[in-house]
Amino acid sequence: NRIINGDMRIDQRNAGASLTVNSGSDFYAVDRWPASGESADGVFTVQQSSTAPAGFTKSVVCTVTTADASIGATQRYFIEHKIEGYNVADLGFGTASAATVTLSFWVRSSATGTFGGTLSNANGRYYPFSYTISAANTFEQKTITIAGDTTGTWSTSNTTGFEILFSLGCGSSRKGTGNAWTSSVYLAPTGSVDLIATNGATFYITGVQLEAGTVATPFERRPYGTELALCQRYY
Repeated sequence: NRIINGDMRIDQRNAGASLTVNSGSDFYAVDRWPASGESADGVFTVQQSSTAPAGFTKSVVCTVTTADASIGATQRYFIEHKIEGYNVADLGFGTASAATVTLSFWVRSSATGTFGGTLSNANGRYYPFSYTISAANTFEQKTITIAGDTTGTWSTSNTTGFEILFSLGCGSSRKGTGNAWTSSVYLAPTGSVDLIATNGATFYITGVQLEAGTVATPFERRPYGTELALCQRYY
């Protein structure tokens, strides 16, 4: 698993306290998982939660407290994870031998429908992906397989290699054709749910895993001390 703290156990900054996301700054819900929004517009909170699917003890919950029902074309609301280039260099993105990767996670929302996110290098290459939440307020596991990008510049050092972003809502200029690589800054596919448009809406996520190959294997459970040490590199 290339994700650190994918089961949301480590929260060095807040110890479970809620944060209000009301600007484009990074608000760390738990270690390695910043959330971001817009100033003077929609607002949501992020917080470590003990509501989790079987086999997990923690998740992150995002709750809309001020709805944005008319999202500006370039506005965006999201929670994301950044992977250091050293930790994905072997995947060969940006070369002819780019590996296929599989993203898996557990998600729960008060809303249903097609949701979206993106895998990117934050430098001109984006893969907006979609997944469907079928039942409200019920944890569901999702799996997304992504063919490696053979173009673009992908870090193999201590800068950001991959960004995995889960959209909570974005404007028309930040949505486009899903499940394909593009140079456009697309954070979600066209038609995906904008959670931020509904006051009181909730979104939970945990058990996030990114691995090489086409199969989602069981979540990699590292010892707590190991996971804490991995987080401390960035804290």
